[in-house]
Amino acid sequence: MNWETIFKDIKEKHDFTNMDDFLEKAYTTKTIYPARKNIYNAFKYTPFDQVKVVILGQDPYHGPDQAHGLAFSVKNGTKFPPSLRNMYKELEADTGCTRSTGELTGWAEEGVLLLNTVMTVEHGAAHSHKGIGWEAFTDEVIQAVSNHKEHVVFILWGKPAQAKLSLIDESKHKVLKSVHPSPLSASRGFFGSKPYSQTNHYLKSHGIKPIDWCKEVVMDESTAD
Repeated sequence: MNWETIFKDIKEKHDFTNMDDFLEKAYTTKTIYPARKNIYNAFKYTPFDQVKVVILGQDPYHGPDQAHGLAFSVKNGTKFPPSLRNMYKELEADTGCTRSTGELTGWAEEGVLLLNTVMTVEHGAAHSHKGIGWEAFTDEVIQAVSNHKEHVVFILWGKPAQAKLSLIDESKHKVLKSVHPSPLSASRGFFGSKPYSQTNHYLKSHGIKPIDWCKEVVMDESTAD
């Protein structure tokens, strides 16, 4: 099984013509993030057979020089957004690991699928592409990982991510839930939740190589804007 096969199956089940037309117009008339060539980077950097962990985000960052196709990740050299800063605080408290870049390509290469449930956004307008069709696509992706793999850790931060729980077979996967790392909620249960060490404990218990959460890799310039 690979992403190409999964995408083919999804397109046979759903008609994305309206979404494709919407995106074609949006990318030619407005500023949309991420760059069109980077929309599917989560799948490029984490091949299906290497998926060990799924972290769900909502939609991409909507400011310049941030989104590049991986949920929660920003381009190298960009200031850490508040949620990512809190993720790193918990990472250091949980594992002792400190990171110097907001780019999470290293995590993606370790087997962490960084999936936004809505994969594009208009500049300055959070949730502006909600409901155009991405949810049908990413729901199918989540379900495909659940159906075709075993012992994957699904990390669901916040209510929108936890709404996807019904797509995941908890009898063969591990689900970690907490409030979102946003400053609005992080102090109510994200800090101290130890998602990184919990993930690695579960993977090791099933004979799977743990994630190197300290790994830092800067994305190949050929995929950058």
